[in-house]
Amino acid sequence: MSVRNTARRLTALATAAGLTLALLMPAGPAFADAGFRQWVAGFRATAVAGGVSGAVYDQSMRGIEPDPVVLEKARTQPEFTAPAWDYFDNRVHDQSVANGRAMAKKWKPWLDRIEARFGVDRNILLAIWSMESNYGEILKRDDIMRNVIRSLATLAYGDPKRSKYARTQLIAALKILQTGDIDESHLMGSWAGAMGQTQFIPTSYQRYAVDMDGNGKRDIWNSIPDALATSANLLKKNGWQAGKTWGYEVTIPAGKLPGGAKTIAQWQTLGVVRASGKPFRNLTDKATLKVPDGTGGPAFLMIRNFSVIKAYNNADKYALAVGLLADEIAGGTGLVQDWQRPFTKLSFEERQELQKRLSEHGYYEGKFDGKIGDGSKAAIMAYQAKVGLTQDGYPSMEVLKWLRKK
Repeated sequence: MSVRNTARRLTALATAAGLTLALLMPAGPAFADAGFRQWVAGFRATAVAGGVSGAVYDQSMRGIEPDPVVLEKARTQPEFTAPAWDYFDNRVHDQSVANGRAMAKKWKPWLDRIEARFGVDRNILLAIWSMESNYGEILKRDDIMRNVIRSLATLAYGDPKRSKYARTQLIAALKILQTGDIDESHLMGSWAGAMGQTQFIPTSYQRYAVDMDGNGKRDIWNSIPDALATSANLLKKNGWQAGKTWGYEVTIPAGKLPGGAKTIAQWQTLGVVRASGKPFRNLTDKATLKVPDGTGGPAFLMIRNFSVIKAYNNADKYALAVGLLADEIAGGTGLVQDWQRPFTKLSFEERQELQKRLSEHGYYEGKFDGKIGDGSKAAIMAYQAKVGLTQDGYPSMEVLKWLRKK
């Protein structure tokens, strides 16, 4: 089972979660959900049969109440697929690259040891850290982090589509407490139970967690060496090939190319070359051609390590974002052929400026984090409507110039 992928696949079923928040809302000064209390009492036997001590269960569940925010998150997860440029612009940008390079310097002694032990490229680990928690910044946000036991108990009881997943993860989380690796007050995670700097679900933590710093605890929340080593262990055990890349940006000839995996040498014979003009590293590697933005956008040859990254999250876009970010952290200059973006791209700082100016005009109430989510897009569209621009919600230089004039 991958780190977050199980939770994310279940997220796609969110709108089918039929139990409404009304079941878990207070009927007076405190929660009065007898059904939840009965469920907690009944699940004790299941947890104990799964290896959780009765004492740990009783302590962890004492006074627990369902979390209405968790069910709201489950109910409202978006189902749409973002265009390629939208996904990558929010994850691979100048700030995430600069932070990654700074972290590479800060944690170099540990990265040296982790790379030597597991054979996994340090820049891939840094990119995963960025993707999963913005280098740990998300763990500081009380509006995102939640008690893992409470979240999973809420989903197990109150979300029919996630109940099986949540029950399995809840038992695993209780076992984490039982080992003493972390105490209950610090067992924090996402609403769906993904934990720590690199966002492992409890069962994946059990399978891959590493005590890299040697303090006797596998602490992926507070120990950066433990968190990065745990990610490296997952990749190694899923077949990471040391010393090899994840793939290459390429230029492809006009006309239709055959599908399927072929050696790099065979792709070269078909007219596929590296976009950078550099030679491929190993002509015998098997690779698959992917064009995530269609013809006209960048093209890639993906080799074995690309599939290994998908053990973390089984989505091509995720694995590609990790690979592209890792390459830039390592000193690369980014894509040769950019995404087919229907507007002029903003830098990270310019996107923060866009959010700030939208806020000053009364259209935006979120954080100035440079991430263009639903709130930012809605604010952009409202402003575009006000000034007579096409209401596309794009974080464009055109919109920023209008905001600067007003």
